[in-house]
Amino acid sequence: MKTKQFPSFCAACAGLLLLAGCATEPRSTAPQDTTKYTVENTDKFVLLDPPTQASITCTGLQERTLPDGRIEVVANIKNRESHSMHVQVNCVFKDAQGFSTGDETPFQSLTVAEKATEAVHFTAAGAAAKKYTIRVRLAR
Repeated sequence: MKTKQFPSFCAACAGLLLLAGCATEPRSTAPQDTTKYTVENTDKFVLLDPPTQASITCTGLQERTLPDGRIEVVANIKNRESHSMHVQVNCVFKDAQGFSTGDETPFQSLTVAEKATEAVHFTAAGAAAKKYTIRVRLAR
């Protein structure tokens, strides 16, 4: 190839690329989950088995202290799958150093519809609880 033809060859290729980009129709895509708003990698939210690790995420944790000193926690559990998921969720309340206070809620069943988010509420039995861990597993 001669060097005089090289710039025109490059211009022709660039023109073809621009035209090829305009030939396709834009299509909408489903929104992607991001890790920016999830809390699944903290000590406050634990996924106990591989099916939940692949399908469930926590999009938010809210906590407040009740007038009697107990803490109340609300966890937003999201299903990332295109089918409903049956999971079990519980909360282990801990003291300020992170040790269990012996206050552990029983696992409660939760059905999360496809691509939906459900809120789950927990309340500590005593005022000794300062921290907590929300645990999620596939329903048995």
